Amino acid sequence: MSTSTTPGGNEAYGRKPFKRSRSHFADRITADGADGWPVEPGRYRLVVSKACPWASRALVSRRLLGLEDALSLAVADPLQDDRSWRFTLDPGGRDPVLGIRYLSEAYDARETGYPGGVSVPAIVDVPSGKLVTNDFQQITLDFATEWTALHRPGAPDLYPVPLRAEIDRVMDGIYRDVNNGVYRCGFATGQREYEEACTALFRRLRGVSERLAGQRYLVGDGITEADIRLFTTLVRFDVVYHTHFKCNQWKIAEDPVLWAYARDLYQTPGFGDTVDFDHIKQHYYRVHTGINPTGIVAMGPDPALWETPHGREALA
Repeated sequence: MSTSTTPGGNEAYGRKPFKRSRSHFADRITADGADGWPVEPGRYRLVVSKACPWASRALVSRRLLGLEDALSLAVADPLQDDRSWRFTLDPGGRDPVLGIRYLSEAYDARETGYPGGVSVPAIVDVPSGKLVTNDFQQITLDFATEWTALHRPGAPDLYPVPLRAEIDRVMDGIYRDVNNGVYRCGFATGQREYEEACTALFRRLRGVSERLAGQRYLVGDGITEADIRLFTTLVRFDVVYHTHFKCNQWKIAEDPVLWAYARDLYQTPGFGDTVDFDHIKQHYYRVHTGINPTGIVAMGPDPALWETPHGREALA
């Protein structure tokens, strides 16, 4: 997610149709260090907001792959001020490892006067204090393919080579119509623009539901990057997108397949234990003042529903 006026990843909105901009800092941390940033345990710090679906991808991937000891974690306050993401959840209002109050300080250390938004997820080089990357699309793919030497024993292959073409195809549609689609609905500035985005969103959700009716995961026999990317939107759907972003043709809980699939993932270690519904609601309802000027935070739904049986084991 970007600055306090822009929701999720890097994006811009206003009177023009919603458009998400490309990540400005797209360096990669790789096994061979080709971009100048080699994979090294303990060298980097992952900065996230638990409110942000794009950052939550990195949280889930880090947990599933067992990278917690190799890559430390900083969690930003879900509420921002005019300098964007801040570390007010930490003692003294400073990140204890980086020693900074705002994520923007790591951006400034990398590029003075950078004019764009300050977004999460972000990876910071601890020794220099400089931002390495805010490329939310690439970070998790690199976790899966470049950080393999630091994966836990038995870690899943989240981006298996034989399935990559299909994973990419599935993720492309989900990104366009679902991950990004909810924002196109929420920040639409005209009725036609909103209806087109909402129609595409629910058409894609129906297609995904049909796909998942006969298989446990989106691609192949195990969890992949595609499931992570869909989950982080589904888990926020009923709690904020349905009401706050007017994605209200129906709730995920009203689709038996998607609701069971989402609970299946939620109850898998690495998914539900990285979700913070309070952070999600506080951010969306209180930061997006253009949509919710009163700042009133919705009370429901009951998060305990996510722990109910899902029955998806039969598809294993």
